[in-house]
Order: sequence, then structure tokens, then C-alpha cells
Amino acid sequence: MSTIPDDLSYTKEHEWVAGIEDGLTVTVGITAYAAEQLGDVVYVEVHPEVGATVTAGDAVGEVESTKSVSDIFAPVSGEIVEINAAVADEPALVSSDPYGEGWLFRVRVEEEPDDLLSAAEYTALTSGES
Repeated sequence: MSTIPDDLSYTKEHEWVAGIEDGLTVTVGITAYAAEQLGDVVYVEVHPEVGATVTAGDAVGEVESTKSVSDIFAPVSGEIVEINAAVADEPALVSSDPYGEGWLFRVRVEEEPDDLLSAAEYTALTSGES
């Protein structure tokens, strides 16, 4: 089982969110657990362009692996301020470094979401799905 960093927040859809505490811009990616379930990631796409507004829960992209295609959901509402071009060029980063270079996009948040999971809650969720 992969490590689940304590300093991030998580969704039930297996996205992670970093930077909630600064209240302005957060970074979003998929968890190592999700990457492991997907297998070898071969394609990543984030649909909204920089400047677009997203709503928490909206499908905002997809990750394709040798096993399946999975939607990426916005864990927060706000404006897309950056998309990680490196993962489009090298999708394997999502698997090899999901909490580092494999991040997907950054959002300037409108308000702090109240439905994100702590690391302990996410650990409980994923251990129940094994």
C-alpha cells in the first residue's frame, strides 16, 4: 500500500489537494492509491483552460492507463490558474511521483471545501477497498 501524506486533503474520488491552509491557490493531483489501481498511465488530459471556472464535483479531465480510463473531478470550486504541461508530455509522472511532479492543475479557490478527507479518513477509505 502506498504512503498517504498527512499534510494533504483528499476526496472520495481519489484526488488530493495541497495548500488549503493558504486559502488562495491549491494544487490538485490523483493519489498514489488511484495511480496504483490504474496501472501504467499513458495519457492525461485536463479539459478546462487556464482562466476557466470549475465547480467542485465537476469532471475536469481524464487519466488513461493500460487498464482503463478514469475521470478527474474538481475537488474545489474556483478558477484554473495553471495546468501541469509536464504530465501531458510525460503521463507516467502521475504514477511515478503522484504527490510531486505528477500534480495535475492549480485552482484559485472561492471558498474552502468542507467535504475533504484527512489522511486518516482517506486511509480508512482505501483500506476498505483493497
